[in-house]
Amino acid sequence: MSAIDIIKAPIQEEMKKFEPFFRASMKSPVPLLNIITHYILRRKGKQMRPMFVFLSAKLNGEITEKSYLAAGLIELLHSATLIHDDIVDDAYERRGFFSINALWKNKIAVLVGDFFLSKGLLLAIEKKEFSLLEIVSEAVRDMSEGELLQIEKARRLNISEDIYFEIIRKKTASLMASCAACGADSVGVDAETKAKMKQFGEYVGIAFQIKDDIFDYNPNNLTGKPSGNDIKEKKLTLPLIHVLNKVDKTNRNFIINVVKKQNSNKKKVKEVIDMVVQNGGIEYAEKMMNSYRDKAIDLLMQFPDNAARNSLKELVCYTTSREK
Repeated sequence: MSAIDIIKAPIQEEMKKFEPFFRASMKSPVPLLNIITHYILRRKGKQMRPMFVFLSAKLNGEITEKSYLAAGLIELLHSATLIHDDIVDDAYERRGFFSINALWKNKIAVLVGDFFLSKGLLLAIEKKEFSLLEIVSEAVRDMSEGELLQIEKARRLNISEDIYFEIIRKKTASLMASCAACGADSVGVDAETKAKMKQFGEYVGIAFQIKDDIFDYNPNNLTGKPSGNDIKEKKLTLPLIHVLNKVDKTNRNFIINVVKKQNSNKKKVKEVIDMVVQNGGIEYAEKMMNSYRDKAIDLLMQFPDNAARNSLKELVCYTTSREK
C-alpha cells in the first residue's frame, strides 16, 4: 500500500462515493465542456483536497451530505484555479498531461475555469449552504490577491521574507485552510473549532508550498536535478530570499541581475542555484517548513484521538516528505 492509500483508509468509502458525485457536479448541456471535463477527470491527481475535507469532517463528527458538497465545492474551485494558473504562467503541461490552454487555447481555458468556479458556487447556493460559500469565497479572494501580490513584487524583485509568507498564505495556504474549515463546518462544529481547523489547514498549506519551492533548487528530487523554473519566472522564493539577505552586496547584485535580466541563461541560473545551495538556502527553507509542519501537528493534537486524526497527521508529514 502507498502512503496515500494508508492515509485514505478511514475515508475510503467516502472517496469512492465522491467520484460519481463530483462527475455529476461538472455536467453541462454544452458538448465541448463535457469533452474538456472528461479530459480533466482522466488526469486527476491524488485528490488531496477532498481527502483533507473528509478527514477534517471525520475528525470532528460523522460525515454528512454537506461533507460531500464541501469536497465538491473545494475540488471545483481547485480545478478552476489550476486552469487559470496555467494560463497566467503560460504552462503547457501539468502532471505529464497537456494543459487545457495548450489543447484548447487561452480563451476556452479561461471560460472553462470560470464555469468550474460558478458551478462550485452554485452548488452551495442551491443547497443553501451559505457558510461553505463564505469560506470558499474568502479563499478565492485571497488566492487572487496572493497571485497579484506575487506578480507585483516579481516586477520590482523586492520581496522580503514577510511578504513571501503573506503571498504563500494567500495564494496556496488559503485553499488548504478552506478544506479543513469546510470539512469541520460540514459536521456542525462551533465557531472556535472551525477557526482552529482553518488555522491547522493554513499551517499545512504554508509547509506544502515551502516544500514546492525547495524542489526548484534541490537536486535530490525525483528528476535528479534542480529545474530553476522559479528563477526563470522571476519568483523570489524562501531559499533565494534567505541567501539574498545573507550574501555580500556584490553577490546580491549578481543574483538580482540574473533573475531580472539573465533568467533564460542556463549557466547563470545554475550559478545562482549553486549559490543558494552553498549558502544554506535549502537548509533554512527546510527548517521553516518543518516549523510549520510541527505547528500544524501541535494544533491537531488538541483534537480527539481517532483514525481521522492519525491520517491527518500522516497527511501533514507526507506534504513535507514527498518527492514530487
